[in-house]
Amino acid sequence: MAALMDLSCWGGDWGLPSVHPESLIVLAYAKFSGAKLSIQPVDWTWRTLTETVPALHCEGSTVTEPAQILNLLRKQQYNADYNLSAKQGADTMAYMAMLEEKLRPALLHTFWVDTKNYTSVTKPWFSSRCPFPLNFFVPGWQASTALSLILLTKGESPLNSIADVEAKIYNEAKECLNLLSFRLGSSLFFFGNTPASLDAFVFGYIAPLLKATLPNGQLQQHLKQLTNLCQFCDTILKTYFDVSTQGKAMGSANGDHLLLGRHVFYSSLHLLPGGLPVRQDAVDTNLQKLTQLVNKESNLIEKMDDNLRNSPQHRPCGGPSKQSSSLSEKNSTPA
Repeated sequence: MAALMDLSCWGGDWGLPSVHPESLIVLAYAKFSGAKLSIQPVDWTWRTLTETVPALHCEGSTVTEPAQILNLLRKQQYNADYNLSAKQGADTMAYMAMLEEKLRPALLHTFWVDTKNYTSVTKPWFSSRCPFPLNFFVPGWQASTALSLILLTKGESPLNSIADVEAKIYNEAKECLNLLSFRLGSSLFFFGNTPASLDAFVFGYIAPLLKATLPNGQLQQHLKQLTNLCQFCDTILKTYFDVSTQGKAMGSANGDHLLLGRHVFYSSLHLLPGGLPVRQDAVDTNLQKLTQLVNKESNLIEKMDDNLRNSPQHRPCGGPSKQSSSLSEKNSTPA
């Protein structure tokens, strides 16, 4: 008999089961692997202050952080990476490291540090989900934590202020999104027609960015130009979650990104963040360098660790095979 598992997480909005990226990662992985979780939103409770989310409670123990939660689910024989090769498992870890280093700081800045986004979207949402008087304290505390984390990881000398760091983290985030789009290509998921843990991490990070209505959305606009990543998010929402892909009025992404052609992806690669054109060879060089870094880390991981499939596991929930061919044909991003 499977152990009872409770997941504490932030609730949903904007057409998403959770607006919190880390919570969304765990929710997506649970769907992919077939794990049955009892969802316990922390919204409107004192746990918004006292509990670290997401948190998985199982057999008297509590595990936080998405990577650790996914490891616990694997121990419970819920493994969405069941069918991955050793090379694909190593690629997964390498891309996750890239997401953490290159994309997460820009997401923290977008939602928690950028003044317009914070005062118009992030602070009102989290304040409305916290009981009095925590609604006056929790959003500010989370914003301060986000700023400290950005400066700690990206504020090395001579980049000592958030203004100095801002350009760097957004450039790195856009390069990361470009590489993810290039890696996904015309596939339904990152390793074929069945989602795995890498798909959960990518979905958890980019879905809130895609679906929120942000007054200052430079990174969001870049994401919307990468049509295969947008379609990737919508496919997961339609297939695995009982929520509208268009979301609520506050956070709907009107779907225009699906009408953009193949040329939009290439045009996004030909522009610097300020809109200045760059040479094709410079674009190719940047993508090549990122790809080489990921492949190098992947090869090292593959040599060091080949234990992802050592224990018997439940087979992961299959993807929408009937949809795979048609969706792949509609995809506008080159492999």
